[in-house]
Amino acid sequence: MMIRTAAKADVKAILDIYNEAILHTVATFDTVERTLEQQEAWFDQHGSRYPIIVAELGGTVVGWASLNAYSDRLAYERTSELSLYIHHDFRGKGIGKQLIQRVLEEGKTAGLHTVLSRIVEGNDSSIYLHRLYGFEYIGVMREVGFKFDRMLDVILMQKML
Repeated sequence: MMIRTAAKADVKAILDIYNEAILHTVATFDTVERTLEQQEAWFDQHGSRYPIIVAELGGTVVGWASLNAYSDRLAYERTSELSLYIHHDFRGKGIGKQLIQRVLEEGKTAGLHTVLSRIVEGNDSSIYLHRLYGFEYIGVMREVGFKFDRMLDVILMQKML
């Protein structure tokens, strides 16, 4: 498996993985699939400060991670939010560990200071993975998301780079 910086040509694979998560999981609170044009705009907004990393296996992108701008307010420019998604056929194989390690390294190199994660209640594997890489629990937002006919809590975690 190769872990590398994402290229524009990877956007379709990133989109497919993300849209599967939209339709079948609570890992994202998006409820409507994204279009290719929306995902391309998302990709273009990242630049060198906010890396996007992919895991490629046999020429196929099987997972991705990104550090996203936390806010458009200038005082937050060194704060990011982590996104991490693995193709459903490849979850539980250690790909997330490799992606999170690399994206955090890239974020530090880019001059980021703080990484935040919002993790839906019950996603114990994601919480475990974040703890492995030094994220600390900083709070919970109660019943802030509604998906699949239920209200969901979100766990907040933070890592200082």
